[in-house]
Amino acid sequence: MQKTSARLLSLLSLLQAPRDWPGALLAERLGISPRTVRRDVDRLRELGYPIVATKGPEGGYRLDAGTRLPPLLFDDEQAVALAIALQAATTTGAGIEEAAARALTTVRQVMPARLRHRIDALQIIAVERYAPDPQVDSGVLVSVGTAVRAREVLRFDYASPGGDDGGPPRRVEPHHLVTWGGRWYLVAWDLDREDWRTFRADRITPRVPTGPRFAPRELPGGGVAAFVADRFRGSGGSGDWPCRGEVILGLPAAAVSPYVHDGVVEELGPDRCRLILGSWSWVGLAASVGRFDADIEVVGPAALKDAFAHLARRYADASSSQVASADDTIRHPDA
Repeated sequence: MQKTSARLLSLLSLLQAPRDWPGALLAERLGISPRTVRRDVDRLRELGYPIVATKGPEGGYRLDAGTRLPPLLFDDEQAVALAIALQAATTTGAGIEEAAARALTTVRQVMPARLRHRIDALQIIAVERYAPDPQVDSGVLVSVGTAVRAREVLRFDYASPGGDDGGPPRRVEPHHLVTWGGRWYLVAWDLDREDWRTFRADRITPRVPTGPRFAPRELPGGGVAAFVADRFRGSGGSGDWPCRGEVILGLPAAAVSPYVHDGVVEELGPDRCRLILGSWSWVGLAASVGRFDADIEVVGPAALKDAFAHLARRYADASSSQVASADDTIRHPDA
């Protein structure tokens, strides 16, 4: 028979599984008597673990939620996964970087050496893409997430892009809290506008208390991922970009395909490929194609040709004004 301390850890490991454990089954798994199981359960309760016992043929023991956090037990894979998740928490924009760093230090201190070496070999560094994404207060995420899970109407103040008050409080039925492009968004049914809306979480200031419970509505688009993608594409639920065109580029397909994501690239030869790409506007599509340093042949539609002509005039004007500015500088060196 195991020593008492080792037996308690084995019992705790079993109880952490989300199920009820009959006393007889626990006794069989641990190789002890049902009476010893009852004594060990009492010892764990004294240590702060909220273990609930239910009677009946379907009853047993289970680890319940408590009012305080007792010591936890992780196997090797869980401990490594937790440490990696805490490192990655610095890239979420959820405002929990300092807390995650302290938690990682605590976890690492109690790890055996074999696991610390695995964690130390993996260092995650968040690299800013362009400008840092706005940080969201973790309290806001908790408040919004609680309203989503409870299906309760949420009231909040919503700041305008300039940071000013965005008008009267919004009243919404919150359905999903999601991330897109490094930012947090709330997907909700706006009760005043009677339509689906997405709200940036960093602009939300929740009001309390929350409102009445509501019955979930069916989100258009077949799911939250498709809905959010359609909203940012501006496709209005069609599932595709509002503007899609076709061009032939003077580049091999292998040089183009890594940079077009959901576009279609077809090889036409060693130095030519067909590109079918979508965007939120024709001018935006033309600009996206123009980033490739290659000759461009527009296949269609005509709106894409017009967009290239529009950009050509704009770029020509920009080039002319730049030349004029340079000439003025030469004529007036003291300016």
